[in-house]
Parts: sequence; C-alpha cells; structure tokens
Amino acid sequence: MSFETQVLFFFSALGAFNGLFLSAYFAFFIKTKNRATYFLSALLLMVSVRVTKSVFLTFYEDISNTFIQIGLSACLLIGPFLYLYIAETTGKKKQRRWTWLVHILPVILGMTVIGYYFPYKEHRYLWQRSSNGYLCWVLFGQWLLYILLSLLLLKKPIGKLFSKRVTLSDKEIWLITIVSGIFLIWLAYFTATYTSYIVGALSFSFVLYVSLFLWVLRRRKAHLFFEPPQKYSNKTIDNEEAETLLYRLNEIMITKAPFKDPNIKLKDLAAELDISAHRLSQLLNDNLGKSFTAYINGLRTEEAKKLIRRNTQFTLEAIGQEAGFSSRSTFYAAFRKITGKTPAQFKRSSS
Repeated sequence: MSFETQVLFFFSALGAFNGLFLSAYFAFFIKTKNRATYFLSALLLMVSVRVTKSVFLTFYEDISNTFIQIGLSACLLIGPFLYLYIAETTGKKKQRRWTWLVHILPVILGMTVIGYYFPYKEHRYLWQRSSNGYLCWVLFGQWLLYILLSLLLLKKPIGKLFSKRVTLSDKEIWLITIVSGIFLIWLAYFTATYTSYIVGALSFSFVLYVSLFLWVLRRRKAHLFFEPPQKYSNKTIDNEEAETLLYRLNEIMITKAPFKDPNIKLKDLAAELDISAHRLSQLLNDNLGKSFTAYINGLRTEEAKKLIRRNTQFTLEAIGQEAGFSSRSTFYAAFRKITGKTPAQFKRSSS
C-alpha cells in the first residue's frame, strides 16, 4: 500500500472509528443519559458500521460478504434513528415508552428476512446501484424518506435561517447540522458512481468532526462564529417552543421527580432538558413567573402535602426530607410561604 493510499485509508477510517467511540460514549459514559442520547448513539453506530464496511471494501476487496451485507443493511436503520433522535430532542413527536420500536422492529425483521433469502454473496446485483439493484434503491429511498421527515420536524428552525430578526438557538444549530450531515453522507454514497466509493467515508469523517466541534462549543455555551452574541435579557422563547419545553419539564418531574434531590441545581435540570441554564431560568421566569428555587420548592411542597395526607405516622421532619428539602427550617419556611400554613397546621386541618 503506497503512502498516499495509507493516508487516504487513515482519514477515511478515522471518522468510522471515532464514530464507534462516540456511540459508546453517548450510550454508556455520558453523565446525563436519556432516550435522546441512546438514539444518537444508535445513529452513530449505524453510520459507523456503514462507513467501516466502505473503507475495508475499498482497500481490502477480499473482506467477508457477510460483513458487506451487514454494512449495507445498516443503511436501513440510519434514517429511523435520525428521525427518532430529532423527534425526541425537539419534542415534536412525543413517543410513548415503546412506540419508537414501530420504526425499528419492522426494519430489523425486514433486514433479517432479506438477508436470509437474498444474501449479498449470491445476489450481489440486487445490492448494487444498477437497473436491477432493487434492494439498493430501497435502501437509498428509505434513508432519504427519513431525512425528509426529520427536516419536516425542523421546519421552523430552518425557516429561521432565512430570517434576519430571529436567531437560531444552539440546539437548533446542532440539530440542523446533524440532519444536513446525514444528508451529505447519503448524497456522497448516492453519487459514488460518478465520484469515488470512498467519498462517503471521507464525508462522514468531515461531518463527524464539524458536528463534534459544534457540540463542544454548545456544551461550553460558546458563541458560534456565525451567531453574534446577544444579551440574555433580549432573548425570547416563542410560545411553541416554550410549550414543548414545559411539557417535557413536567414529564421529567412526574417520571423522575428530580426535585426530591436536595442538591439539585439549575444546571442539572437544564441538562435533563438539553438546554442551557440561562434558557431554563428564562423559561421559568417568563412562562411560570417563578425562579428556579420557587419552582422546585413549589413541587416539594405539593409532594409534602401528599405525604402528610397519606402518611400520618411519619414525622414532619421525615416528610420534609422525603420531599427534597435539605433541612427542617427550609421545609417550614417554604411550606408556610406557599400554603400560608406551617406543616403542623396543615396536618391538623387535613386530619
């Protein structure tokens, strides 16, 4: 292998290997894991498998036919996981606990059946982009369909790209970058007949590092070079986005009850919502008229009221701790401020 070929192999494989690493990171090691991070992990895994197959097929033509078939089949899951990630992150299509499997299980079943009856080794022409490559056209068509569905979910943020009065949020920039990147990879493979098969792998390396760069900036709350900094007081959250965020916030409080953690901070809850701490503070102030502390203490007080009614054998101090208050004095002060009664008075009136 010549030096030029080695360099080409290195850069084309670099994205695939790092994609596999990031897939594992988002699935197992990221501090705040949720369904969105798992979808992102799965998306990176599928693209990495597809690209890894391309790299080794280009430079090592005698690789296993089974590996080639797995790499091609992975294309069928790239689109669904992209759509699920965008839907989960934007909150536009709320998925119940298991409904997301509707997008995944039929694909896996179809991949298994097709792979069994039409294996790549014996039906190579079906998997190649030609007039008779029916499976190839299905792969590219389904992948493109999910890209278009993902773009529909981002219709409003994309519209902001052409507006001089409204700026994109960090999350919107990130999501548009992800969808655009996946489309670029799709386009690179779709046009590989006219360019080179390795262009798809190289495009993934490029997209991965651009996306990673934007993600690092976003995690550090840095301003992007094409987005001028604005003062927090001048930013507004539109009604649709605020409604979505409040829905997700309420869902988190119901399912995870993070307010019961006496050490919860604004940044912790913001991380759950995948927004900045300033953004969450503004959401609470503008849409609920409450500070973060008032919002959390309100939830804790409601929880304490329920516990007082249900658990008459518990001490008030134990109830305050169970509800998330860090001390007896904090519990009594917050409870009286919100209800106009002390916990003891409320207990007597409820008995």
